[in-house]
Amino acid sequence: MSFHIDERYNCVVIEFKGNVMGGPDAVSLNEKLHELIDQDKKHIVVDLGKVKFMNSSGLGMLIGALTTMKNAGGDLRIANASNKIESLLIITKLITVFENFKTLEEAVASYDPKK
Repeated sequence: MSFHIDERYNCVVIEFKGNVMGGPDAVSLNEKLHELIDQDKKHIVVDLGKVKFMNSSGLGMLIGALTTMKNAGGDLRIANASNKIESLLIITKLITVFENFKTLEEAVASYDPKK
């Protein structure tokens, strides 16, 4: 898995690519999140549009990222989850934990304080 970071308006978009399976990727993501927190960037959108596969460790990595952001007074939202990943979120009941948006634009707009 790789990830790319892009700042949009009032949030940071982290685009995941490939297979999300935790491990060393979880460590590098956590380090990056702490860097963003130190810069007072606490509104995160994870774009899952280019993710091919996600296992339970990958889900754990997302839960850890959400917890990190919530503990810092921020939030982490999901966008572009494929039907397969959305089914995984539903089966594990994590769909009730994460704010999930069909498109990246909707997720980014959800942080707009005017809404």
